[in-house]
Amino acid sequence: MSSNQNEWLDLFRTMLLIRRFEEKAAEMYALGKIGGFCHLYIGEEAVAVGAVSSLGPEDYVISFYREHGHCLARGSEPKRVMAELFGKSTGLSGGRGGSMHLFDAERNFMGGYAIVGGHLPLAAGLGFAIKYKATDQVVLCFLGDGSVPTGIFHESLNMAALWKLPVIFICENNRYGMGTPVERASAIYDIARIAGSYDMPYETIDGMDVLAVRSRVQAAVDKVRREQIPFFIEARTYRFLGHSMSDPAHGHYRTKEELDHQKKRDPIALFEDRLTREKILSDGIRKEIENKVDGIIREAVEFSSASPEPPPGSLFENLYA
Repeated sequence: MSSNQNEWLDLFRTMLLIRRFEEKAAEMYALGKIGGFCHLYIGEEAVAVGAVSSLGPEDYVISFYREHGHCLARGSEPKRVMAELFGKSTGLSGGRGGSMHLFDAERNFMGGYAIVGGHLPLAAGLGFAIKYKATDQVVLCFLGDGSVPTGIFHESLNMAALWKLPVIFICENNRYGMGTPVERASAIYDIARIAGSYDMPYETIDGMDVLAVRSRVQAAVDKVRREQIPFFIEARTYRFLGHSMSDPAHGHYRTKEELDHQKKRDPIALFEDRLTREKILSDGIRKEIENKVDGIIREAVEFSSASPEPPPGSLFENLYA
């Protein structure tokens, strides 16, 4: 099997891992093992996997509150991600962050952030640090379409363009900011065009096609790394579940017919079909991947369940004051 075929299977394996992880997270939330807010990534896996696979280990990734998929795509241990959702001391953030605040400095995953758009100036700050140190790193900054109408979005894009910071802003446009469709929140439906106002190169891509995402983000990474400028990508995608676990699966803001139509372009099913047609994915290989992923998820739940709660005294650790 060629290296390219192995890479494609790795992409499929990671997408399936994210899907199974999120399905298990939903189950654990329903059982009361996970508390607080929990925003699942089901339906959007191609964006995280395609985009993050185009980076080197020295590059940075920063995200918002729907970040489980980004963190797993970056290579964080599923058991430590799950333990963080469980609020256990073995979690990535020691049980302090929960679902919305995963952080893995070892892999340059610089966190998920709960405030809408609140991480965008941090992405610009990372880009400024790269420029200051004169390295060839890049920053991949994920954001949702709901952050586009905020002031901090425009301030961050303006700073990145003004100072020529090596940041790739990738907007996961899943069509809804909570329950508000993008056309009711943004005067410009084609979100990527907004970046043109800041003299920033931009592109709109199919966020349900993992190979298309990987190809276009890789081209952007190469350009940003070479020219030390920002880039904006709008990835058109769709979430199959509600905004969060507190939101009904379909929500009252979209119809079942719309959801069923969108599920016909399930990114995992589309990629699986292509791998099968090109004789890269056989029944045997598929079963092997599924068994391995199921084992990883089972281990993650067992590890998280057996892990200790953070001791009360740890509340006073890692504080600025």
